[in-house]
Amino acid sequence: MVFKRLLGSLGVGGPSVDTVLDPGAVTPGGVLSGQVHLKGGSADFTVEHITLELVARVEAEHDDGESEGTVVFHQYVAGGNFRLSEGELRTVPFSLPLPWETPITELYGQGLGITLGVRTELGVAGAKDKGDMDPLAVRPLPAQEAILEALGQLGFGFKSADLELGHIRGTGQQLPFYQEIELAPSPQYAHQVNEIEVTFLAGPAGLEVILEADKRGGFFSEGHDTLARYTVSHHGVEQTDWNAEVDGWIRRLVEHRASYGAHSSYGAHSSYGAHSTHGAHSSYESHAPYESHGHNDHHHGGHHDEHGHRSGPGMGTAIAAGAAGLAVGVVGGMVAAEVVDEIGDFFEGDEDEGDEDEGDED
Repeated sequence: MVFKRLLGSLGVGGPSVDTVLDPGAVTPGGVLSGQVHLKGGSADFTVEHITLELVARVEAEHDDGESEGTVVFHQYVAGGNFRLSEGELRTVPFSLPLPWETPITELYGQGLGITLGVRTELGVAGAKDKGDMDPLAVRPLPAQEAILEALGQLGFGFKSADLELGHIRGTGQQLPFYQEIELAPSPQYAHQVNEIEVTFLAGPAGLEVILEADKRGGFFSEGHDTLARYTVSHHGVEQTDWNAEVDGWIRRLVEHRASYGAHSSYGAHSSYGAHSTHGAHSSYESHAPYESHGHNDHHHGGHHDEHGHRSGPGMGTAIAAGAAGLAVGVVGGMVAAEVVDEIGDFFEGDEDEGDEDEGDED
């Protein structure tokens, strides 16, 4: 066992800590388990607390541009209030419940470029120190995967994903940031929209799916954004024709452009009824698309073929192709290389710099 870091605030002779996560990706709302391994220093110490922090690399938009920072979005006390003897080896197991809105970092094993980590804070003798960051892998919930797979089946291509600081108005968002998955439009909609963005806000009962279409402007009109929100249950995922359902979402989102300017529709959530046009049952709550020229309202969807069968390359294939520079909107291998560099900087960079960024959550 290699202990990653001597506690700097305690100096030479202090205890050391290494956190090991159980292998495999976890799901939002699931349980992250592992062990914290401690090694006593040159004297006895009282360990006051062992705190695990979930940390994300998040983008923030300002009047003068964009910046990136580190946000701690969840804390969990794994143990504490015990004596660690000189040179003692001790293991503290933990089971950490993840927030339901934890972003997904991969789809079918392919990374999305989202950087999450688990950082361990050890409180000893009135001093606190944070150990190295361990990367956290999060796979989608069944409903999230089904919607993204449907989008891939409908011909949408993965472009990128990021975490944006801020709240989406009119939603039940809990975390101080939200995830955007940006997709290149399918050939059917390429002449109408520049891209589609999808955001999932998961909770115990289901998902809020927020779709945003970045519209193309015409000769006599400016481009503008149209948004829509749908509520999806965690139950009955396998019984839903997701290709038809998501295709209906996208079609209504894009077609809403025709009514833009006819009346003020920003923030309108007119219901389409208890049942969707494609037979999805009461687990769906539909809200009418609305226009936006602001920033903190976004999100996007997916698809399937007309009979609900999965045929052709899905979103998993699109993401794999995108990482290799083959998907629409991806320039060569630059995206994959940049993602690797950013993740490396995040986990190996200066922890103090990350702490300074945490004050920018609001």
